[in-house]
Amino acid sequence: MQKKEELYSGKAKSVFATDNDDFVVLSFRDDTSAFDGEKVELLSRKGMVNNKFNAFIMNYLAENGIPTHFEELLNDTESLVKNMQMMPVECVVRNVASGSLVRRLGVEDGMTLSPPIFELFLKNDALHDPMINEYHIETFGWAKAADITEMKALTFKVNSLLQKLFAEAGMILVDYKLEFGLFKGKVYLGDEFSPDGCRLWDAETRKKLDKDRFRQGLGGVIEAYEEVAHRIGVQL
Repeated sequence: MQKKEELYSGKAKSVFATDNDDFVVLSFRDDTSAFDGEKVELLSRKGMVNNKFNAFIMNYLAENGIPTHFEELLNDTESLVKNMQMMPVECVVRNVASGSLVRRLGVEDGMTLSPPIFELFLKNDALHDPMINEYHIETFGWAKAADITEMKALTFKVNSLLQKLFAEAGMILVDYKLEFGLFKGKVYLGDEFSPDGCRLWDAETRKKLDKDRFRQGLGGVIEAYEEVAHRIGVQL
């Protein structure tokens, strides 16, 4: 399949057309950003690590009944994915209190959340990704009611699968975000799943093994990503 012109360039990934309208190339770059693009750096190997990490997770989820946009790894930094109509909504699950939840509600950082908390956010950097609910989504036409229900169900199924995967590797899946899109009328998991879009802590030490290392200036960002990858069996 031939890679063609660039269709979109985000903060850390680019999307390229192919000679088949049903598929696009997802290219993972070394760009790293936080705080809606206010902090930006290039981190060597990041594109490669996230591309292979995402491929591993997407394949694992597909094997366990989650429909995903992922088709195949093309090379170290690129993957072939379905060309979907993305819904501008982020589905967030929080298993442990951290980050914005602590700031918003004043709850204890590190508190186990039972049951887990599900939240919806509008994907819009200019508005700082505001929290929304199902009524906003339906009223403004960002997704249909049936699709919202499916997104929520899939997000919780992903939670069960990934909590187990990371727990077996000695890690806590603190929280994460997922994005979904439509392909030929069906809801699929899209975008990526990598340490860029979740919080992962070592189960014993609670050492941060995710993008918070970049946000908080802790250093060792890519080394932490690689550690997570090796623990769950990703071949880098």
